[in-house]
Amino acid sequence: MNTFLKTIFVALVALLVVACGGTSAKGTVSVASKDFAEQYILGEMYALLLEDAGFDVDRRGALGGTPILHESLLNDQLDIYPEYTGTGLLTVLGMDVMSDPSAVFDTVSDAYAEQFDLVWLAPAPMNNTQAIAMTADRASELGISTFSDLAAQAGDLVLVSPPEFVEREDGLPGLQAVYGGFEFANVLTVDPGLRYQTLNSGDADVTVAFGTDGELFAFGLTVLEDDKGMFPPYQVAPVVRQEVLDEYPEIADVLDTLAPLLTNDTMQELNNRVTGGGEEPEAVAKSFLEANNLLSE
Repeated sequence: MNTFLKTIFVALVALLVVACGGTSAKGTVSVASKDFAEQYILGEMYALLLEDAGFDVDRRGALGGTPILHESLLNDQLDIYPEYTGTGLLTVLGMDVMSDPSAVFDTVSDAYAEQFDLVWLAPAPMNNTQAIAMTADRASELGISTFSDLAAQAGDLVLVSPPEFVEREDGLPGLQAVYGGFEFANVLTVDPGLRYQTLNSGDADVTVAFGTDGELFAFGLTVLEDDKGMFPPYQVAPVVRQEVLDEYPEIADVLDTLAPLLTNDTMQELNNRVTGGGEEPEAVAKSFLEANNLLSE
C-alpha cells in the first residue's frame, strides 16, 4: 500500500471509530447536585444512568444551593439536577405551603414549565421534608407518636435544632401557630451535624430532622407524624431544561425508571452508607443501580 492510500485508509478508520463509539452519538448532557450526601448520590445515579443509555455526561459536581443550580439551568449552563418539590414551591416560586404531594408536584411542574421552560420528571415517593424525631425508647415512654402529642408535652422536654429552625416561618414559629403548644423547656441550637449526637447523648429529648437522614436509619429513631400537615412534601425529581428534552426525549424514560425505587427507607440507608459508613457517594450510587438491574452488564 503506497503512502497516499495508507493515509486515506487510516483516516477512514478514524472516522469509523468516531461513528461507532469514539464519541457518544447521543451527545453530551451536564449533571450537577447540591452540596450534601443525598444530592451527591442522586446526581451520580443520574449520571450513571445517562452514560449507560449512551450519553456523554459532564459531571459538574456539587455546585451549591438551590439559587445557584436554578440559575445555572436558566442560563443554559447546566442541563439536569435533582430538586425537591417543597423547595420548588417555597424557595423558587415563593408560594404558600401545601400539604398534598400530588398537588404540590402539579403546581411546581406547571409553574416551572410556564415561567422557566423547565421540566420536572417523575417524582420519587421519598419525602425529605423537615421532620421531628425522638429515640424509640423515649417516644414510647412518653406515648408520643404525633406532632400533636409532642405539642402537649413540650414544656417538659428539650429540643435540639439548627439555629434557623427557631426563627423560620416553616420552623418552630410555624409549629406553634398550627398546633399550639410547642413551648419547650429548652431549645439547644447547634450545628446541624451535631443534632443526633446531642439527642443520643441524652442532652435533648427531641431533634429536628429531615425525612431521609441516614441517622434515622442508623439509630432506629422514631419520626413523629405531622398530623396537621405543617411541613410541605419534599419529593425529589430531576429538573431538566425543556430544550434538552426536545433534543433528547429519551432522557425522561431513562431517569424515570429510578424514581419508584427511591423510598424514605431506601434513601435513609443509602445516605447512612455515606454519612455513617464513610463510603463514597459514587460507589453507593453504582452499587444501588447494579443491585436493581438498572445498568447494563
